Amino acid sequence: MRVVVMGAGVIGVTTAYYLAKGGAEVVVLDRQSGPGLETSYANAGELSYGMTSPWAAPGVPVKALKWLFMKRRPLFIWPLISPTMWKWGIQMLQNCNDEAYRINKGRMVRISNYSRDVLPELIAETGIAYDGREQGTLQLFRTAKQMKGSKADQEILAEYDSPYEVLGRDACIAVEPALAEVRNKFVGGLRLTADRTGDCRMFTMALADKCAEMGVEFQYGQTIKGIAVENGRIAGVDTEIAGRIVGDRYVCALGSYAPKVLKPIGVNLPVYPVKGYSVTLPVTDDAFAPQSTIMDETHKVAITRLGDRIRVAGTAEIAGYSNRLGPHATNTVKHVISDLFPKGGDISRAEGWTGLRPMTPDGTPVLGPSRYDNLYLNTGHGTLGWTMACGSGRAVADLVLDKTPEIDFEGLTAARYG
Repeated sequence: MRVVVMGAGVIGVTTAYYLAKGGAEVVVLDRQSGPGLETSYANAGELSYGMTSPWAAPGVPVKALKWLFMKRRPLFIWPLISPTMWKWGIQMLQNCNDEAYRINKGRMVRISNYSRDVLPELIAETGIAYDGREQGTLQLFRTAKQMKGSKADQEILAEYDSPYEVLGRDACIAVEPALAEVRNKFVGGLRLTADRTGDCRMFTMALADKCAEMGVEFQYGQTIKGIAVENGRIAGVDTEIAGRIVGDRYVCALGSYAPKVLKPIGVNLPVYPVKGYSVTLPVTDDAFAPQSTIMDETHKVAITRLGDRIRVAGTAEIAGYSNRLGPHATNTVKHVISDLFPKGGDISRAEGWTGLRPMTPDGTPVLGPSRYDNLYLNTGHGTLGWTMACGSGRAVADLVLDKTPEIDFEGLTAARYG
């Protein structure tokens, strides 16, 4: 069986790996010059198994209004004349209730827990290195109100068997010693002990090399013009340079760009690009640098240790398909690293980046079959592509190869959108 995978980000490459492992002949197409050069390039570096939750949650509309007026706000909304954007926004608001939240959370945790379980197996099989650590995530609360509000999250974590610890100020410092320098700036935290960290692009590049060793063919610099349909089935992927690439089955792992490619063939997905920002800076003193991931609850910014570097990521900007990195775009993430770890890294050498997170209005990615019996979907992971990559890649590959997946696909497919 010959399978064409569209997209060489972390989702496409993990899917290709499991397809090749299962005996398929695999071709991966990407418009970039190598793997992991778009959303996978400089994300937060979190494997957020404990923090797997939809953005659409009770109380979020009120919080979002408050965020819009913060000096260093975590959310920007540009009111574009875009029916697609407004429709997506309305659908998201419709999911901001208790019932929808629990349903969506359950679906997302199903994928992330599976991914958590299969990642160690993949690492053992391949031996790849990606600056990985297994020291959990510390959600840092600056106020007593935030600390109190986390009780609802604790109940949900317990319900889904996600291990956690509630920590006071001194216990937070025991986990992240450099926080002793700023102990007056927070009151406590919630530590998610099963979370891991690692460089997503480093992982994607190393796994792509392993795939190539297994016989996977990577065709870079191939912009997809469209998908050809003949007799009710996918007949090939038309590219600008190589022409039509033909396979027996096809997987769309194009992230935010999946709707653009799929809509002309009648596959309409409510996946919308939500822009995020990050900076990466060198560690200057390990004693004053973070050891794992710290999530600043106030600014919704993640600070992650990646080897001898620090990755700081956050901000949600709804602005269509803009990839512009403005002069002040990374001000918030720079402020948070300077505020919490002022001696840990060299902010003057920070490298800024922006990428588009492929968000669905209910938070759950779109996996599995489509209206065409030889086209499969693996997209819409939002901020959790790195977290869910191995699980969704393996599960979708099993479907493509006519194997029974190890997780239930109920509620994960495009069928939930009618």
